[in-house]
Amino acid sequence: MDCNPVVATVAIDLAKSVFQLVGADADGRVVASHRLSRSAFIAYWHNRSAVRVVMEACGSAHHFGRWLRSLGHDVKLLPAQYVRPYVRRNKTDAADCLALLEAARATDMKPVPIKTEQQQVIQMLHRSRQQWQQTRTARINLARGALREFGIAIPEGSQRGQSAMRDVLGHEALDQRIRDLIGALLEEIRALEQRIVETDRALAEMARTTR
Repeated sequence: MDCNPVVATVAIDLAKSVFQLVGADADGRVVASHRLSRSAFIAYWHNRSAVRVVMEACGSAHHFGRWLRSLGHDVKLLPAQYVRPYVRRNKTDAADCLALLEAARATDMKPVPIKTEQQQVIQMLHRSRQQWQQTRTARINLARGALREFGIAIPEGSQRGQSAMRDVLGHEALDQRIRDLIGALLEEIRALEQRIVETDRALAEMARTTR
C-alpha cells in the first residue's frame, strides 16, 4: 500500500501473523490494499503521515491502538457486533476491512475507548481470577463426587468440605488410588486458592496506587 496524501482512512484487519490493510480517500473510495507480515506491518507505520485508522475492538486492537496513537494517527476502535452487518461478501480479511470503512462513515457509530495498559492488566487479572475460581469449584465438586461413589458424604461448604476430604486421606479402608486422587485434587485446590489470594492482593494494590 502506498500511503500517499489521498489515503485518508486505513482499515486494519488484525491477525497473529498476516495483517490486511485497506486505504480509502476522503470520499470513501478504496485507493490501496495490501497484506503484510507482522514485521512488515510494524515497519510500514514508521515515518508515515498521520491518517485515520479503524479497527475492530477485539484481540490485540487496544495494544496496536495505543501504539498507532503514539505515532500520531487518529485511531478508532469499532464494536465488532456493529461492524458485522456491513460485511457484504463472504467473510475475508479484505471484506472485513471494507466493512470497517463503511461502518466508520456511520455518524451514529460510537467508538470503543482504547484501554490503557493498566486497564488491560486489571481486566486480565479479573478474568484469570474468575477462571481460577471456576476451576477450584470444579475440583471440589469432582472430589466430593468421587468420594460419594464410595459412600463417603462430604459436607457442603468449601472449607468444611476440604477439611472432611483431608480426614479421608487417613481412611485405610479406602482404596489408596482414590486417596492419592483426593490428595492431588486438594493440592490443586490449595494452589488455586493461593493464586486467587495473590491476585486479590495485586488488584488491591493497583486500586490503592491509582486513587
